[in-house]
Amino acid sequence: MKKIEAIIKPFKLEDVKDALTSMDITGMTVSEVKGYGRQQGHSELYRGAEYVVDFLPKIKIDIIVKDEDVDTALQAIIKAARTGKIGDGKIFVSSIERVVRIRTSEEDEEAI
Repeated sequence: MKKIEAIIKPFKLEDVKDALTSMDITGMTVSEVKGYGRQQGHSELYRGAEYVVDFLPKIKIDIIVKDEDVDTALQAIIKAARTGKIGDGKIFVSSIERVVRIRTSEEDEEAI
């Protein structure tokens, strides 16, 4: 099993959710986060004064998938989240050793 963490632009959340749901990936955790990458924030004008926005609002999606579903899930996220502009986000994939569903005590693939 793998954990996929995707950091995306907030307005792309519904597109990514729909893409993953169409693959029968129904469990996900969504968090509102702030951060920056290469774009290093940006400057804005407010009432004639310039100020720097260091941390930009993003959405973090966490999903757990079977090993054989990783590439398909990655492609679905990339296709749904891409705008072609700086700040589209990143995807991280890591291994999961064990999953336990608290309610039923099911483990591993039965628990996801």
